[in-house]
Amino acid sequence: MVLDQLTTALNSPMGLMAALAHLGFSLLASLVTYFLYRVFYASRYIGAGVDRTFLIGGPAITMLFLAIQTSIPLALGMLGALSFVRFRTPVKDPAEIGYLLLLIASSIGAATSNYSATTMLFALVTVVLSGQRLIDNRISFSERGHLIISVDQQSFDAVEQRLTQFLSERLRGLRLETMSSTDGRVGLHYQYRRQPSFNWTAFTNELNQLAGPAEIEVFVG
Repeated sequence: MVLDQLTTALNSPMGLMAALAHLGFSLLASLVTYFLYRVFYASRYIGAGVDRTFLIGGPAITMLFLAIQTSIPLALGMLGALSFVRFRTPVKDPAEIGYLLLLIASSIGAATSNYSATTMLFALVTVVLSGQRLIDNRISFSERGHLIISVDQQSFDAVEQRLTQFLSERLRGLRLETMSSTDGRVGLHYQYRRQPSFNWTAFTNELNQLAGPAEIEVFVG
């Protein structure tokens, strides 16, 4: 009698195998989203690290939608509980938000058994991201690197033009990503195409000579 009551209490409106199918597909979709993020975003940009939540977030979102389908009062209760969630690290890059939307869409697709549509979504996203990568590299497969230059703000106006010209001459495919001003210093974040056997020592020495008395710091990644 006790065993029967326990079994009845553990039973849910959805069978065990159906739940495993939904959650298993959601986990697979989360792995694919994580892979796309690491290949197309993390290898080129410094983001908020939202990929760290993909493998847990995908199945969790699927489980939320599976529970919501069976009870409207439970859905309202979950909505109220989730309203208390706050992110300490803001996600400012629209590209990262796109990956989060992909994760949420695939999790909802897994919860609603739209497996074919979700698979087509990943195929379409992969094609689009691959095309964007080719365009960014100008039909070149060379790897891109990061260069961060920090200059004291008082000297920045005097060296800005010479600095830009110097970097454009020395680095291929140079592109300014972000510019910030904090604590009396100006930070410039560039991307460039990596070149084999590039002499960074000579590059740094020439850069310091160009800056003159200005305090300049260089970070290469």
